[in-house]
Amino acid sequence: MMMDFLLVPLIVGICVTGVYGLFELFARRKERLAIIEKIGDKLDASAFEGKLNFGSYIPKLSFSALKVGCLMTGIGLGLLIGFIINTCLMHQISNNDWYRNDIAGTAYGASVLLFGGIGLIAAFIMELRLTKNR
Repeated sequence: MMMDFLLVPLIVGICVTGVYGLFELFARRKERLAIIEKIGDKLDASAFEGKLNFGSYIPKLSFSALKVGCLMTGIGLGLLIGFIINTCLMHQISNNDWYRNDIAGTAYGASVLLFGGIGLIAAFIMELRLTKNR
């Protein structure tokens, strides 16, 4: 009952992301096939002799794990802070159940969004520092 405010946006977000991912997958596939067909007629194997050097390849760092980790840490911290706010305020609020649920939803939602955003900002700052040192 208390976490109902997160259920609808979460389901909608997952559905929208899935549909977008499918459309992007098919669009990229068509673009790549068109590029391969266009270039395939003009190139032959002799054009690549001596030009491919895989020894100098430096892999690019991916910070997706850092971003997801910081986001999840922020969401967990936000839920914890929302719970602490709820338990502190429930003793002072009257017995009106609607009002209690309204404050609980606001405390949890605001805390999750605030600390999730702080987690993403922290991930961005860490990413900047790591790319400067490279």
